Amino acid sequence: MGMTLILAEKPSQAKAYAESFGKFSQKDGYIILNSSNTMITWGFGHLVELASPEDYKEEWKKWSMKELPIIPETFKFKVGSGKAKQFNVIKKLLREADRIVIATDSDREGESIARSIINQAKVGNKEIKRLWINSLESEEIQKGFSDLRDGKEFYSTYIEAQTRQISDWLVGINLSRMYTLSLQKKGINEGVFSVGRVQTPTLYMIYSRQKEREEFIPEAFFEMYANIKAENGAFKAKYNKKFATKKDLQELIKKHHLLPNNHGVISSVEMKHISQPSPLLFSLSDLQSLINKKYKISPSDTLKHVQTLYEAKLVSYPRSDCRHITDSEFHYLVERIADYQSILDYTIKQPNTSKRKRYVDGSKVQEHYALIPTKKIPTQKELAKLTSNQKNIYFTILKRTLAMFETDFKYDETTIIVDIKGLPFTSKGRTIIDKGWRKLEYSTSKSSEKKEPTELPLVQKNEAVEADLFTSEGFTTPPKLYTEGTLITAMKTCGKELENKEEKEILKTTEGIGTEATRANVIETLKKQHYIVSQKNEVSVTQKGTILCQAVADTLLSSPEMTAKWETYLKKIKNEEGTQEAFLATIQKFIRHTLSSSTQVIEKKDWSTYHTNTNQTKQKIAQCPICGQSIIDKGKLYGCSGYSNGCTFTLPKWYVGKGLSEATIKNLIRTKETQVLKGFKKKDGQTFSAALLLTEDYKLLFKPYEKTKK
Repeated sequence: MGMTLILAEKPSQAKAYAESFGKFSQKDGYIILNSSNTMITWGFGHLVELASPEDYKEEWKKWSMKELPIIPETFKFKVGSGKAKQFNVIKKLLREADRIVIATDSDREGESIARSIINQAKVGNKEIKRLWINSLESEEIQKGFSDLRDGKEFYSTYIEAQTRQISDWLVGINLSRMYTLSLQKKGINEGVFSVGRVQTPTLYMIYSRQKEREEFIPEAFFEMYANIKAENGAFKAKYNKKFATKKDLQELIKKHHLLPNNHGVISSVEMKHISQPSPLLFSLSDLQSLINKKYKISPSDTLKHVQTLYEAKLVSYPRSDCRHITDSEFHYLVERIADYQSILDYTIKQPNTSKRKRYVDGSKVQEHYALIPTKKIPTQKELAKLTSNQKNIYFTILKRTLAMFETDFKYDETTIIVDIKGLPFTSKGRTIIDKGWRKLEYSTSKSSEKKEPTELPLVQKNEAVEADLFTSEGFTTPPKLYTEGTLITAMKTCGKELENKEEKEILKTTEGIGTEATRANVIETLKKQHYIVSQKNEVSVTQKGTILCQAVADTLLSSPEMTAKWETYLKKIKNEEGTQEAFLATIQKFIRHTLSSSTQVIEKKDWSTYHTNTNQTKQKIAQCPICGQSIIDKGKLYGCSGYSNGCTFTLPKWYVGKGLSEATIKNLIRTKETQVLKGFKKKDGQTFSAALLLTEDYKLLFKPYEKTKK
């Protein structure tokens, strides 16, 4: 048999594959396995990308309305700048190989990365196999290599990814230019307005929520309660109706001759025994949502941490949208219950090891199973190497998985209805019988324990009671701003408010926007474009974001539902029920329609409130790195002009005894560091030179000396 070439996505993955085979020799850009006629090479993410507009026509380089729409007849691909050396290594090996094994990440993106390299190297006619694994443990890798799948099985996945890539390119290139040029023409100088097929509807969702909150007018309402004294104790009951005015409530009180103190009678006592199984296992977005709520970690950082845990062979493949596992994973989890418990220092007294369809259902696992711990049990030394965030995330995944073996959360829910002069007052209480899996999931969280409803005293039907009435005034509350975690969920459910856990579980095939692997990235893109800021874990839209949302209002770009329908059609391409041609034709039609209709909308609208006044233009030193507005001289410091919109970015005018000029500030914001500057003063009056650094979280520090040394 001739030479086999294994194509990995990145060097660390290639190394994990090589180590699973035993001895190997490392070369420049590839690895030779000593045990067989096999080589491993790798890319660095996307080596091959779509060509730029100017690669088709020189005229397409200039941003001009008359050149739109930019729609090439056939799409060209090219090797990304700075990536030619590695691409040539791969191309040479691909051409020498008799058999190619695609071993990039086992997902749509990985398929696209490998196939675009194979196509660019023009070797698509060779024998192609696919490695499809869920974990980077040696045993799993070897199992995967001994059971390679036929490459043809995954070809439609590549076509789906390529269609997505081309459609995003078309929307981005055409509509970013159109909106930027049209808004510039109306006197708006906020730089480039980047527009995207998924990012813009997501931005509009955030904008709608914020607008709803800003325009919200609280309305008063009135309610009636009773403090009930029964033979065995006291409790509070409520009349289940809200009144718009105090007068309406007073009329009801009058009609029923209610007094501050009344006689009442228990008209019914109902007890329900509730047994609640542990939540479903984690998909990536469920984990991102929970981690954001619990630890305020952004979804994109959660994905980075989980990726690190995956590469450390501690958790299964992270970019999964599935919440179930197959018999095979269930089997290894059961075998290791004791080991997992010892990591958490927690004991399940009676593990439920029966295989329940709620968690174990092979028919629900299509590409990857849920996010769970691997067979590898980390030592204390290995755990100590993890950062606190990584450890928290690993323990969260571990607890959710172990919860499946814990007993159900069991409680008795009592509903008492008290009749007071013909009006029903209700009280609900809960008696916990067995905390079950909640002991495990909430062992680090105090807040969840406080919210438990109270226990009610033992009462009998027809028992006479005393009832002291009181009324209270409340106000309707505005909708909450999105957090990055609730935004991930909103993208998945297309903005449908599914507060109810059961509802979320029923919605198994949601038409969400974005995909499990891309949602966090979409949020990061919106931050980088200065459309949104995330402060104290709340996401709000900047002035630049507001302008774009007003410009795209009433187009399909403001409709998450439309984007969701597109996502659904893209999935059809993967299942060979739809074609690339049909999808791209729809996208082109959408672009042509938006180009003509939106230009007119922007033209007719009054944008004067967003014109930068000349006074501010003169003062603008730089663009705020957080929200994209102007950095201006504020007297004692340099700060963002968007302070009234909640952006608190500032830089000092004096730092360690040295004045910082506007030119220094401009350079610092642009490049995140300065040249070596003279004139900083120590406490004893001595001067010294140093370079300044603006950190990722916008703190000003001295740059470490070694790096500034000649």
